[in-house]
Amino acid sequence: MLITLSGLPGSGTSTVARSVATRLGLDHLDGGTVFRTMASERGVTLAEFARIAEADDAIDRALDDRLVERARDGDVLLESRLAGWLATRAALRALRIWIHCDEVERARRVGGRDGHGVDDALAVNQEREASERARYQDFYGIDLQDLSIYDLVIDSTTTDPAAITDQIISVAGGTRT
Repeated sequence: MLITLSGLPGSGTSTVARSVATRLGLDHLDGGTVFRTMASERGVTLAEFARIAEADDAIDRALDDRLVERARDGDVLLESRLAGWLATRAALRALRIWIHCDEVERARRVGGRDGHGVDDALAVNQEREASERARYQDFYGIDLQDLSIYDLVIDSTTTDPAAITDQIISVAGGTRT
């Protein structure tokens, strides 16, 4: 089984991904962990690696290759902004999920997590999302606002992670052992 889980920062993808993977007995691989591993392999900090990646699409492509390689093995929940697109383009059979959330609620969550006010978190989120949208459009021709590839789009603005997890489990066909 392959499940992809994507969403913007603060939408709840990490919380839900961990829960779904545990309940279904799947490995959980998130793109952020792979990105951090790649930075470590180069001997640079995460911030330095992010700056390098902005100017070098080979880094994103190497990250994506690692994610697709693991996805091909199956029995994994793949969590990244482009996970659904990666599975689609690699013609992999997957349950593709996008978690949507109101931008102010996402900013509240990110600000609370990172110790920033909502206004600051909102500005940072908007800047990051604009950068990612432009980068993914330029590098891949992917419009992050195009949700047509997803089997399930769930709004987490007012729905708690447990209910979202239950919904995904139901669509995925129940728990595995």
